[in-house]
Amino acid sequence: MVQNENMAKSKTQFTCSACGATSTKWSGRCEACGEWNSIVEEAPFGAGPSGSSLGTHKGRTIELSDLSTEDAPTPRTISGVKELDRVLGGGLVPASAILVGGDPGIGKSTLLLQAAARFARQGVKTIYVSGEEAAAQVRMRAQRLGLTQSPVMLAAETNLRDILTTLEAERPQLAIIDSIQTMWSDTVSSAPGSVSQVRAAAHELTAFAKRKGIAIILVGHVTKEGQIAGPRVVEHMVDTVLYFEGERGHQFRVLRAVKNRFGPADEIGVFEMTGRGLAEVGNPSALFLSDRGKPSAGSVVFAGIEGTRPVLVEFQALVAPSPTPQARRTVVGWDSGRLAMILAVLESRCGVPFTGLDVYLNVAGGMKVSEPAADLAVAAALVSAREDSALPADTVVFGEISLSGALRSVAQTENRLKEAQKLGFTTALAPKGGKAPAVEGINLNRVGDLASFVGEVFGANQ
Repeated sequence: MVQNENMAKSKTQFTCSACGATSTKWSGRCEACGEWNSIVEEAPFGAGPSGSSLGTHKGRTIELSDLSTEDAPTPRTISGVKELDRVLGGGLVPASAILVGGDPGIGKSTLLLQAAARFARQGVKTIYVSGEEAAAQVRMRAQRLGLTQSPVMLAAETNLRDILTTLEAERPQLAIIDSIQTMWSDTVSSAPGSVSQVRAAAHELTAFAKRKGIAIILVGHVTKEGQIAGPRVVEHMVDTVLYFEGERGHQFRVLRAVKNRFGPADEIGVFEMTGRGLAEVGNPSALFLSDRGKPSAGSVVFAGIEGTRPVLVEFQALVAPSPTPQARRTVVGWDSGRLAMILAVLESRCGVPFTGLDVYLNVAGGMKVSEPAADLAVAAALVSAREDSALPADTVVFGEISLSGALRSVAQTENRLKEAQKLGFTTALAPKGGKAPAVEGINLNRVGDLASFVGEVFGANQ
């Protein structure tokens, strides 16, 4: 009833189909152009109360194109930091908004200051705005990293209006905002870091980037669960979301793209934390396996794919009798739910029990692995640890395990094998099915199901 009353109160608009003139009442002849019988009633754009619907007021007509229209290739600016350029999809895209998140102290500011210096040396006008540190603190870091001669312009400010005014006056090609949680807008009454302030600041900065053609990199805090703090809508606003991962006890850092409108998602760049800042790691497989000694029970090398890059990492498992009635399951670098599934399949389909045994699983080097192709490597590490039987040092393992115990083939088998061959591995254990590429120097052993794999490789409970 209320809705009908509001609709009745709303003003009806009449428009001339010949000249577009509008009026509040119908007539047989248009007073603007003199055309007869050209006045038609305008239907409202949106339904609902007149105060909140779009009404009949017209906007501008949008220019349309078809799917066959060819656009010019997206221009990119190369920073010279190859690992960063790889994750960005080949370089920095103008008018793009990039969100970088990571744990406190992981090296976000160090990486972005190094990247800003590289971009500035390439002739890209760069402004670094710090909301968390004073300008003197940023200069001290630049001095430690040997970047003081780079033509980066620096500011320490949190007022969003002042920052946008400065960016409009200076017209840089790249602006780095560290961090979005410290920015505040005078149009929002809540405190900096609140949901509404973060949303408003991210919206204004992203819209400014698109409007002025400036690439903007936003640094975001993360929650204790590892997600970027603030409303999830911020991740939808930006073009690219990067996570900077790593364990404080390890020198390796992984920059991972979880969203990228200009390149592949799940691409990674690997860095090593040194006294002179973050150094690029061109061959992460060799680095992750560099400390691997003689073959030991529970150690298995997994041939994985991260984005477009093949990466070899070591899974380490330890199985020991539990001193308590409730056995422990501890995982570092892999999904704990996936581990529970693998243990259940091993016990149910292969007759390998883990009842009363503590299970510890670790991915060496601080790497985080998420692809299902690691299932077989995890199962091999668990059985190897339980049976105290080591796999040969020159063997890599990959494959997905289903709940029935069957093994499923995985994508990019050839790339995995080539990476293993480059690092001196001679044998690969993989599921049957799919293409079987021949890679020189690699003996590929294909297995049909998990029970056969456990019996042939370890002879467990056979």
